[in-house]
Amino acid sequence: MGFRAGVVTFPGSNCDRDMAVALERVSGEKAIRIWHGDPELPGRLDLIALPGGFSYGDYLRSGAMAAKSPILRAVIAAAERGVPVLGVCNGFQVLTEAGLLPGALMRNANQTFICRTVPLTVENASSPFTRGYDKGETIRIPVAHHDGNYFADEETLDTLEGEGRVAFRYGETCNGSRRDIAGILSANGRVLGMMPHPERAIEPASHPALGGADGRRLFEGLIGALADA
Repeated sequence: MGFRAGVVTFPGSNCDRDMAVALERVSGEKAIRIWHGDPELPGRLDLIALPGGFSYGDYLRSGAMAAKSPILRAVIAAAERGVPVLGVCNGFQVLTEAGLLPGALMRNANQTFICRTVPLTVENASSPFTRGYDKGETIRIPVAHHDGNYFADEETLDTLEGEGRVAFRYGETCNGSRRDIAGILSANGRVLGMMPHPERAIEPASHPALGGADGRRLFEGLIGALADA
């Protein structure tokens, strides 16, 4: 059977179609669209993607209300079984609010919305999501967020660093994130949360200013890892 990815849509998601299109173009398989109010996930998913946007208008805290959606109970259960879960931008916020990843995403340090392509340093190249990169490599991926300032206490940050769970680090000052963290992994490496948008950088010809195809390699690496498993 082919690669089966599910993309969850919340009220206020605005990158769900981008994610679904990127997954289809890279894998050749149409992504399954999942509504936040569904009580269960479709069977046999190879990837669950939580997209960017402004779920529930970012009321309370970004991602806080989406983390209480009915589908999140099924997403958490799937993650605990080892199903890969990718949260991008608002999806990263949802993952922290749901307790699947540590820390929190706060308002950008400069209090402004940031929308540009940024350099990232690949800190971990051994997870299913990052195996398509080389450790220490610099890639370029676009960001678009107002609440991307990653925060965690020193003990948590030291744990993430010590266990190799920092996936990506900003290569330039961006949003005030502690230790310039742009993306982190779960303890088993099968949940990735990141603020930059890899789904917007999958085709060099479509928009070279957005970073070419550096994002494509994330999806290709994951598909390859699942094929090798």
